[in-house]
Amino acid sequence: MPLLIVAIAVALLLILMTKYKLNGFVALLIVSVLVAGWGALSGVLTVDDKPADVSDIPDIIGSGMGGQLEETLAVIGIGAMIGRILGDAGAAQRIALKVVGALGEKRVQWAMIATAMLIGVTMFYEAAFVIVVPIVFTLVRATRTNLLWVGLPMSIALSTMHSFLPPHPGPTAAASIYQASPGLSLLYGLFIAVPAGAIIAMVWPRLSFVKKIDPEIPRGLVSEKSFTEDEMPTMLRSVVVALLPVVLIAGAEIYIMVGTEGTPLMHAVTFIGSPTIALLLSLIVAIIIFGPLSGRPLTELAVSMADSARAMAMIIMVIAAGGGFKEVLVSTGIAQYIADMTSGWPIHPIILVWLTAVILRIALGSASVAVTTAAGIAAPLVGSSGISPELMVLATTCGSIAVSHVNDPGFWMFKEYFNLSVVQTLKARTTYTTVLSVLGLGGVLVMNLVI
Repeated sequence: MPLLIVAIAVALLLILMTKYKLNGFVALLIVSVLVAGWGALSGVLTVDDKPADVSDIPDIIGSGMGGQLEETLAVIGIGAMIGRILGDAGAAQRIALKVVGALGEKRVQWAMIATAMLIGVTMFYEAAFVIVVPIVFTLVRATRTNLLWVGLPMSIALSTMHSFLPPHPGPTAAASIYQASPGLSLLYGLFIAVPAGAIIAMVWPRLSFVKKIDPEIPRGLVSEKSFTEDEMPTMLRSVVVALLPVVLIAGAEIYIMVGTEGTPLMHAVTFIGSPTIALLLSLIVAIIIFGPLSGRPLTELAVSMADSARAMAMIIMVIAAGGGFKEVLVSTGIAQYIADMTSGWPIHPIILVWLTAVILRIALGSASVAVTTAAGIAAPLVGSSGISPELMVLATTCGSIAVSHVNDPGFWMFKEYFNLSVVQTLKARTTYTTVLSVLGLGGVLVMNLVI
């Protein structure tokens, strides 16, 4: 019954948005209330493991929206401001033209894959996405190519790194549950993530059903102006601002893995390297470099930041509503239902944990919940099966990326930034996440033969 309710909810959401063209934010709230209402009436809705009734529904949805915004609001908002400043200063165009000049238009996709994988090893998908996407937009304009031709390889590469590898939250949590080595999980994961991500990133934009999609760049997220050579800042200034958040966040993660815990330096590095603080510091640097140091008044930069905020409003609202929908699904006990259902299946532990994570991901949309729940089920099997705990980490995280759809906040972020319809997003994103998950499982099974 719970899985049937999830299926009906997803179908209703698709009908509201595709047939009746209802705004995504409103549609998600309506479906969230209906599912939570079913949970309250059937007695499965809970808050803090205690039974809840209809009066608790607003708090549950609000908690999900707040939790999602807590993780993404500052990152997306500040990232958009940095991107708009880069665009309005001509820095994004400078970087884009340099990339095209160095590699040629035919190799733009490989440039995006390499950039996204290097950045994505340590940076969250959302943080890396908002930093790189202004370069994508500018490259699209410079090369006059389809937005997905350049943007899809970037997103696929970031998705792979975020989902497969520590120190990202899901893989790190799984490593803790399985008592696996995060470093070894990262090393094994690179052998799977790099080839799998590169293959999908190069193949997907060439598929006929993806090539037919030709979205326009969303207005307000990038400068409309085409700059002359004299108007653009130097490459050094452009790269410093674009890569500063990457250096701060990636450098902090590396130090955290090798440094001594509890020291004043560790506390300082952890603070500076957090995505919100790193992006805030980068925004301040961007304001200084492209403001006073470039002879531009701060009022111009204030206009750029305000324009980016207006353009981001609906994107942030839809992502928040996606978090509310996810929280409702979790509060109805669907995760525990799936855990009980799959725990006794007599199949290979790697396939069991992957399949459990896939089902949880489809039902709940939350990769983190899928990883932690599936790992909790499979953890006792590690010792008795003799399977490497690091491979169990990878099997779990590979399952958690599958079938990203309307209950996944990341689905809505992808949709809004690439200006797609729901159906187009299902074709482009849902398919690549699913195939990527299957390829990942195949890689884990092959590695299990030799490790």
